[in-house]
Amino acid sequence: DIAISWHPAPFAGVNNPVSLACNEIDFHFSGRAAHASATPHLGRSALDAVELMNVGVNYLREHMPSSARIHYAITDAGGHAPNVVQARASVRHLVRARSLPELHALSARVRAVAEGAAMMTGTTVTSHIVSGDANLVGNTPLETLMHRHLERLGPPAFDAADRATAEAFQKTFTAEDIASAFERFGLKLRRGVALCDTIVPPESGAGTLVGSTDVGTVSWVVPTVQMRGATYAIGTPGHSWQLVAQGKLPAAHRGMEHAAKVMAATALDLIADPVLIAAAKADHAARLDGTPFVNPIPDDVDPPLPVKSNA
Repeated sequence: DIAISWHPAPFAGVNNPVSLACNEIDFHFSGRAAHASATPHLGRSALDAVELMNVGVNYLREHMPSSARIHYAITDAGGHAPNVVQARASVRHLVRARSLPELHALSARVRAVAEGAAMMTGTTVTSHIVSGDANLVGNTPLETLMHRHLERLGPPAFDAADRATAEAFQKTFTAEDIASAFERFGLKLRRGVALCDTIVPPESGAGTLVGSTDVGTVSWVVPTVQMRGATYAIGTPGHSWQLVAQGKLPAAHRGMEHAAKVMAATALDLIADPVLIAAAKADHAARLDGTPFVNPIPDDVDPPLPVKSNA
């Protein structure tokens, strides 16, 4: 009936239900190898096609919604020999947009850029989706309920040792890192605060600097609520060594236990009162308003698991 989730963060509170739908798409270009000096006219460079695609996508940025994002990484440059026209090359693009319909439209435009790059270079291109997430669908009744339990419990019970360790980590951050953390959660900058000591109100922050989450896909199928659990020093850069290094410290465990209590209390209320579940389902249906769910991961895409050898 209901999905209840959490995600580590610098602050504790109900998650602002804003995320970007996304698709990771691999583009594989095939051309024709040739000696780059003696017979360059016989070559058709797949690497040229990758570079032209990236240039085309970069020009596309001006003409897509400001909330959308596109990132890329060249996964195969075709080899290390510059005196050979590369017959193969691949690039992975991560396309993000505010909603599923917007994502599908933007992904189609990125594919068109890839086709154009192939035409310009006399190569061919194939593409396949690697992974994807839908955007988060909020749920006011569930968020109100979860926030009530957060207010009742208060922030995580960090001790002096936790705060001293967090202060040591903060010395490795920039002032901009710390200020940005407060800004993202809609909080006023407070200097000298290393760990969360407050509950962030629902829907705090502008919701303009966000990532993507697989919880978003769940939220299209079933009413979903997610909280942020304070588990690391304020200002910790995402996907950084500092974040990894704090992952098993006592503060992280305290933040996780804090989140578990809030999630359990929320679930208990829902189990005890079917009216709350009905309200959550009604809110969910109203937000979708008949918009069909198109899974950003097609049915024919399998998880990228290693192939077991029979040897």
